[in-house]
Amino acid sequence: MNNPHIAIFDGVCNFCNGAVHFIIQRDPEGAFAFTPMQSKLAQELTERFNVPDVGMDTLVLIKNGKCYVLSDAALEIAKDLKGPWRFCYAFKIVPRPIRDAAYKLFARNRYRLFGKKDVCMVPSEEVKSRFMGINT
Repeated sequence: MNNPHIAIFDGVCNFCNGAVHFIIQRDPEGAFAFTPMQSKLAQELTERFNVPDVGMDTLVLIKNGKCYVLSDAALEIAKDLKGPWRFCYAFKIVPRPIRDAAYKLFARNRYRLFGKKDVCMVPSEEVKSRFMGINT
C-alpha cells in the first residue's frame, strides 16, 4: 500500500464499522486504508486539509492529494469499488447540497438506528495492515 486512499470514519459507530468491512471486501487491491476519526492521524489529516466543521459524523476521504467530505467522500469510495457499487457514482448528478443534506440526516441518526461501541474497533489480523494511526 504505497499511496492508499485514506478513509476517516467514526470508529465507534456500528454502521461506520460495517461500511469499512463492506469496502474492504470490495477492494481486493487494497486501494483504501482507514483511520478512525478518534485517532491522532485523523486529527492531523483534517487539520492539514483544512476540513471545515469536521465532526464524528463527517466521512472524510483523502485520495490522490485531494480531500473529499460527506456525500462526495462516499461517492468517491463507491466509484473505486468492485462490482455494481461503482454505479452509485451516478448520484453525483444530484446537487451536492441535496446529497449532503440526506447524508447529514442519516449521520445524525446512525447511533439510534445502528448503535455504537464504547471504544473504537480493533481490526482483525487479516485486515490490520489496512488501518493507519491506531495502536493494535
